[in-house]
Amino acid sequence: MGISVQYLLWLFPVLVATSLVMAATRHERTDEIIKQAFKTGVWTICFLLAIASVLWLAMFMID
Repeated sequence: MGISVQYLLWLFPVLVATSLVMAATRHERTDEIIKQAFKTGVWTICFLLAIASVLWLAMFMID
């Protein structure tokens, strides 16, 4: 049983909102907020992809 694509689409608005809030707590200028939000978003996506790939490999090793 896999996860639905509909659930994965919720990742993007949550990721954008979280990244902007985290960036806005550190900076006051809009350009710095956007840069930091982008960096946080990229870091979060890479982190989630790493977790997903480890789980994917574990799924094949268990089978």
